[in-house]
Amino acid sequence: MLIVGAFFRLIRWPNLFFIALAQSLFYYAILLPGFQTVGLKNTLSPNMFFFLVLSCLFIAAAGYIINDYFDLNIDRVNKPGKMVVEKIIKRRWAIIWHGLLSGLGILIGIYISFSIHNPIIWISHCAAVALLLFYSTTFKRKLLIGNIIVSFLSSWVLLVLYLCEFRLHTFVHPIYHQVLSRIFKFAILYAGFAFILSLVREVVKDIEDMEGDASYKCRTMPIVWGVDVSKVFAGTWLVVLILSMAILQFYVLQYKWWWVVVYSVLFVILPLLYILRNLYRARAQEDFHELSGDIKLVMFTGILSMALFLIF
Repeated sequence: MLIVGAFFRLIRWPNLFFIALAQSLFYYAILLPGFQTVGLKNTLSPNMFFFLVLSCLFIAAAGYIINDYFDLNIDRVNKPGKMVVEKIIKRRWAIIWHGLLSGLGILIGIYISFSIHNPIIWISHCAAVALLLFYSTTFKRKLLIGNIIVSFLSSWVLLVLYLCEFRLHTFVHPIYHQVLSRIFKFAILYAGFAFILSLVREVVKDIEDMEGDASYKCRTMPIVWGVDVSKVFAGTWLVVLILSMAILQFYVLQYKWWWVVVYSVLFVILPLLYILRNLYRARAQEDFHELSGDIKLVMFTGILSMALFLIF
């Protein structure tokens, strides 16, 4: 049982649950209703959607494993009490699990691509596996590029659902494109939200992990530019996100979606303002650790807002 529990910690099961929840909400609250309201059938059937979620979870889990595999020495400094690789699970088994889960994710992606006649899916799956591997081995220790890769992959789990709806080499009804255009707007909205918050969180985590990163010659933002500049960088993106969310509420009010506005203000905008304030007050490692958790919580409430569209 110790090994089973350690394995689930290794693959970050709460994060995997969040990925599955985000994809399920987008599929059932936005994508499916968009086609059903005009009497059209979408490309991604519920069965294919299940396989898509499974493939994304396998790839994400493999990414967490390979990240811990190459971060072994850094984790001895940053989080010695939370180590799983080598301490509980042998490094050899970690690399085996990474290869197995990555392979399964790609194979399922190929199956989906052939089933819905869309090669974009398996190509994007292969690209995700490659990015996660290069992130863990190289890019994570580079200035900013590693943060951008993680943020992009956070948004990819939603964008891939939109990409599944492209019907290549076949005629589609003109209304299909209209529905797809509307879904694209929602995909960009939520993917952009996930991208910015992930970017901010990655910078905050880099500040938290400065000690271990510096001891192994990593060139993360707080090490290269300093903590104050990193805080300004993260704070600027938070301001951009807060202003964007505020402007979006005026657009939503045109449709009289009052509950969406109330939810967004109470559970997204105000918490983001709270995080912004605490970001500039943060000094100790514990402060940044708490901020990282708060950002993750707001990302959860933001994604959860998709459930409100089932009402309208």
